Amino acid sequence: MTDDPLGELLSHPAPALTEAESLDLLRRHWGFGGELLRLTSERDLNWRVTAPAGRFVLKFANEAEDPAITDFQTRALLHIAARAPDLPVPRVVPSLEGLAEVVLPSGGRMRLLSWVEGLPLHEAPPGPALWHSLGAMSARLTRALEGYAHPAADHVLQWDVKQAAGLRPLLPDVTDPELRARCAGWLDWFDANRARLDAVPWQVVHADLNPYNVLISPEDQVQVSGVLDFGDMVRTPRICDLAVAAAYHVRPGIGSGPEVLAAMRAGWQSVMPLLPEEAALLPGLTALRMVTTLAIASHRAARWPDNAPYILRNLPSARAGLLSFPAPHEV
Repeated sequence: MTDDPLGELLSHPAPALTEAESLDLLRRHWGFGGELLRLTSERDLNWRVTAPAGRFVLKFANEAEDPAITDFQTRALLHIAARAPDLPVPRVVPSLEGLAEVVLPSGGRMRLLSWVEGLPLHEAPPGPALWHSLGAMSARLTRALEGYAHPAADHVLQWDVKQAAGLRPLLPDVTDPELRARCAGWLDWFDANRARLDAVPWQVVHADLNPYNVLISPEDQVQVSGVLDFGDMVRTPRICDLAVAAAYHVRPGIGSGPEVLAAMRAGWQSVMPLLPEEAALLPGLTALRMVTTLAIASHRAARWPDNAPYILRNLPSARAGLLSFPAPHEV
């Protein structure tokens, strides 16, 4: 157990397997090897595999992660493959034994997924066309996950916007007094609006469409062409998925809150309806995602300084975005 406010999973280091050990497990369970390149991850160990058969992602789940949650993520990908085979998301590659997950002697889980081609969204020129495409992809993915149920869908993860109340113990790690006060104001807004959040539609959603998990087409850089990393997936108000996506694009000189949200709402509505109450909650939930990024990143960077550059990669944009966003009483 841990006394960290984020709990065991977000406080436990990633698996410590070496490249040679990882390659040996790949050969043993999938029957081929290749060149490995380590990928950044918040809490797992991920490798890009380049092999004669193509590229793949070899994933080792954090040993603190409940196996039911790993299964939840894997079965979601299988659900999407069956319901929306055209969606550009990773596909599960079964092992030689026909398994979607391999259980290691340590108790951890390993999986092999297909590689999704594209450029990271954070490299794309921002603008309304890109935001519209991102809103549409959020809706497509949400629609594909409709009806998906799993015993672990309601697990508690502090990144989930509906868990915002749990951020209060982390606020002392936000060292800027003005920023800390703005964060506290949005947590007050969350407490006051919880009943409204409970009343809108809920389902399993991706919940982490940040610019490092979304790919764009190299030929048309305003078109979203892929979505990665289902590790933060959870059952929550479905509008939270759009709020998470929007939060990373509100920045002074790039896109104001109203501009970004208008384009993303339009993209969503080109695929499926957005209820009036969902639209009304969207600005506040977008701000709460920025608060979540600021609080968790500040806390985890202090705890894991060796991984601080990765942990803090979204902090400057979240800070600028939140301070430029309307105050809680204005939404």
